[in-house]
Amino acid sequence: MSSSAAPSGLVVLTDRRVARGPLPEVIAAACAGGVRFVVLREKDLPRAERLALAVELRSVLADVGGTLIVAGTDPLDGDAVHLPAAGPYPPPRLGLVGRSCHDEAELHRLTTEDYATLSPVFPTQTKPGYGPPLGAAGLAELIRVSPVPVLALGGIETPEQVEACVEAGAAGVAVLGAIMRAADPTEAAATLTRAFEEAVTPVPRSWHETTEAPPQPSAATTGGEE
Repeated sequence: MSSSAAPSGLVVLTDRRVARGPLPEVIAAACAGGVRFVVLREKDLPRAERLALAVELRSVLADVGGTLIVAGTDPLDGDAVHLPAAGPYPPPRLGLVGRSCHDEAELHRLTTEDYATLSPVFPTQTKPGYGPPLGAAGLAELIRVSPVPVLALGGIETPEQVEACVEAGAAGVAVLGAIMRAADPTEAAATLTRAFEEAVTPVPRSWHETTEAPPQPSAATTGGEE
């Protein structure tokens, strides 16, 4: 595996066909809401157009210290790719390599990848009928056998779904429609990012939840007995 950190938190996949504005603008708005990892899809574009888009998105992400990952085998002059489950095997040697997985057999084929996505977790508008959905329980089962950190993917649109994925063991959640279709990508990203951060942050237990009684003030601190 490379030395690059695997994606975590809220990861956005692009789809210019459902985005409510030009991709660079939508991604800039998502970054304002906390996004730091973006996966460029748009595989139907000619390479020159896709490369130009990659350059533009890298510029947007550079402003927040983010990373652009390119779906497919061509890193588009970068150093990060996200590969399909079908191949190639072994993966190329790059700074950051991820792979799409859907079941235990595909997870067992991983070798030097840095992370994997598991999908679909929930029913999804982007790929209706693709599944069946793993659900939170199915996701947790696969994460337990995964040799690499996992991003939950598919139909994740609400804070409750983000929390369920984190509780299942996901290192992050990857979304498409929740940001691409959002009227306000910044607000949508901030809401889901906050849900992720709250889910991974242990909540201090209050005194009534512990078995120990709270400390009692001593005479010295209260000025003596009355």
